[in-house]
Amino acid sequence: MILKMLTHISRVLVGLLFIYSGFVKLVDPIGSQYKFEEYFGADVLNLEFLIPFALPFSILLIVTELVLGIMLLVGYKPKLTVWSLFGLNLIFLFLTWYSYTYNKVTDCGCFGDALKLTPKETFYKNVVFMVFIVILILGVKHIKPLVSNKFSSLTTFSSVFLALIVTYYVLQHLPIIDFRAYSIGTDIAKGMEYPEDSDELPPIHDFMIETDEGDKLEEMLAKEKAMLVIMSNLKKTEKDGIADVSKIAKQASEQGYEIYVLTASYIEDLAATQKEYGLPYTFGFCDETALKTVIRANPGIVTVKRGIIAGKWNWTDADDVKL
Repeated sequence: MILKMLTHISRVLVGLLFIYSGFVKLVDPIGSQYKFEEYFGADVLNLEFLIPFALPFSILLIVTELVLGIMLLVGYKPKLTVWSLFGLNLIFLFLTWYSYTYNKVTDCGCFGDALKLTPKETFYKNVVFMVFIVILILGVKHIKPLVSNKFSSLTTFSSVFLALIVTYYVLQHLPIIDFRAYSIGTDIAKGMEYPEDSDELPPIHDFMIETDEGDKLEEMLAKEKAMLVIMSNLKKTEKDGIADVSKIAKQASEQGYEIYVLTASYIEDLAATQKEYGLPYTFGFCDETALKTVIRANPGIVTVKRGIIAGKWNWTDADDVKL
């Protein structure tokens, strides 16, 4: 009786946790891609040959995590589900232990940008949930379909299908929910203020528009209407996207917008791009990680009015930009 009760409690807790964790990453799979790239880097796991596969890995992890949580709640294939959860959490345990022990990847991205945990907090969270998963393994016979086998299988396969649709949509556009510090409506200046009585960095940091004439950030924040064209890495920037973005930038300039092109690429790449696409605007340097945080698009468009982020668009939606 006690094992049955503990199994049901664990089923709900673990199921909801994995659904939440999968969902907050599902709306922003590129964020998980960046985390995989970080883990695969030379100074972490030294698996650089896997970096090109970071996005497929992130999608696979996100969909698996979400669907396993749903499978547990609806009771679809209990043995497969609980042992898969055990294996997945074992991987999480290793990665968070490694981050905690060696101070690598200080934010594992377990809950995307929705909830930030330290490596220590994340590791012990996984230890606790491993206990719940072991209870599920011991009490797997008590995990029955929520309604029926047909309902459980239909719910499972529908969740896979819907998760893939959402992933495709987000990759073509922008995150459905923006948990980052640069969401629409954000006052950039306030986001850069350091918290009182704290050594923590402000939500917005390492953001600048560095030019030969100095940092143009304050100038941009004071503008009535400004447009940021984000091209975080020119070598990886979609060429078709640059052409589309340059058209809307020209229209914005004609309507009184000050245009700033932000990138982390070298001066030589800037000059070549500026000449090739006819971009007679202010080009500024900014940290690549910061630019990837600003917008999940390369290139991407951000409008700022009096220092407040007014709109964000992927280059694929350049025709929908509201000026």
